[in-house]
Amino acid sequence: MNYDKIYFLGIGGIGMSALARYFMHEGKLVAGYDRTATPLTHALEKEGAVITYEDKESTIPDIFKDVATTLVVYTPAIPTDSVQMSFFRNGGFEMLKRSRMLGVVSEGKYVMAVAGTHGKTTTTTMTAWFNHIAGGGGSAFLGGISKNFNSNLVLGQGNRLAVEADEFDRSFLQLHPDVAVITAADADHLDIYGTHDAVKEAFSAFISQIKPGGTLILKHGVDLVVKNENIKVYRYAYDTPSDFYAKNIRPLEGGHYMFDIVCPDREIKNCTLGIPGWVNIENCIAAVSLLCVAGFDEGLLKTAMASFTGVKRRFDFYINNDRRVYVDDYAHHPEELRAAIKSLKAMFPKRKLTVVFQPHLYTRTRDFYKDFAEVLSMADEVLLMPIYPAREEPIPGINSELIAGLVTVPVRIVQKNELIDVIKAKNPEFLVTFGAGDIDNFCTPIAETLKLLD
Repeated sequence: MNYDKIYFLGIGGIGMSALARYFMHEGKLVAGYDRTATPLTHALEKEGAVITYEDKESTIPDIFKDVATTLVVYTPAIPTDSVQMSFFRNGGFEMLKRSRMLGVVSEGKYVMAVAGTHGKTTTTTMTAWFNHIAGGGGSAFLGGISKNFNSNLVLGQGNRLAVEADEFDRSFLQLHPDVAVITAADADHLDIYGTHDAVKEAFSAFISQIKPGGTLILKHGVDLVVKNENIKVYRYAYDTPSDFYAKNIRPLEGGHYMFDIVCPDREIKNCTLGIPGWVNIENCIAAVSLLCVAGFDEGLLKTAMASFTGVKRRFDFYINNDRRVYVDDYAHHPEELRAAIKSLKAMFPKRKLTVVFQPHLYTRTRDFYKDFAEVLSMADEVLLMPIYPAREEPIPGINSELIAGLVTVPVRIVQKNELIDVIKAKNPEFLVTFGAGDIDNFCTPIAETLKLLD
């Protein structure tokens, strides 16, 4: 790459920040803009990035205004009328989408891609950790903060690169993996795709980009057209007999399990995973299948599984004792919520489950409010926060009340400024917070409040 300076529009995004970290490691000067400061942007600043939070031409550092030496990377979440976006575009700067930049970085690597409308962040992070311990090393771009690595970027020896292949805006079509997992292909991002069929067509296009001689590992029950005749296809499942699946699943304390993993060429017996929940066993099977295709040390793989500590905001336990459980999770699609709630209720079947849910996007709420209501009714009690708009403007008539009106268990709309007090008054024994917005800002205060009640 001929540029010595990289400017990121939307630098605080989880995928963008990983790229920013990568280029700082490569010795490039890095700066960027984001709308709000977060713990992630503060961490980037400590690592050497220059970040502005005002969308003005004047806040762009002068040394990044040289068209000959600066490359601009942007996320589709940045509005097209952004002042800084307009400055770079009108100035003739080379501008690449984040997805294209990831495709460029992955060239020449053995790419292990994880795609799917849910489960991909945890599966990719497991793959990165399993590679690190049992697969000879490798690097990774993650869609969350790994607790093992304390980062969303892994830089390691070896040619393996684990990447989260994001279907949003068809970003994953910039990748040409050697081996790929698809965890799900549910209707989502309909503001981009329009129909579920269009979503499935994009996943089929992704499959067609797996390199000749490569491998697809598709979750049992996911119905996609496979047009690529030059690849091997496997199926995986939680406990349904498939090419890869778990059997002899035995519950342990605190929601953990012991299980055997069946692979096409062997059985890996008496595995334990370092994080609880049956849904994570399913994610683990997907990650192990990637390692089986690429090669691994079986003894070290069992060590890797047992020592995996999870991803922040994915089944993230803040409290887990005999008096109380508090979990936070990023789930923001009905099927993600369904899998998480089923798994949590299986772990703690005798406890009353209180769910706090912050809907994400007006369009997603419009498209799935009935499904959200059905799934949330699996809980014993629901607290609904207002919709987190992210990149969207409000849609008349679309609000959290739409969901609340169809929930069949006790439900209440709770504003941000009253959430902690409401939780304190309810004193829940089993609490879960769900959402992809800014609900994570409340996790530590919620945990501290609950601990004071014990």
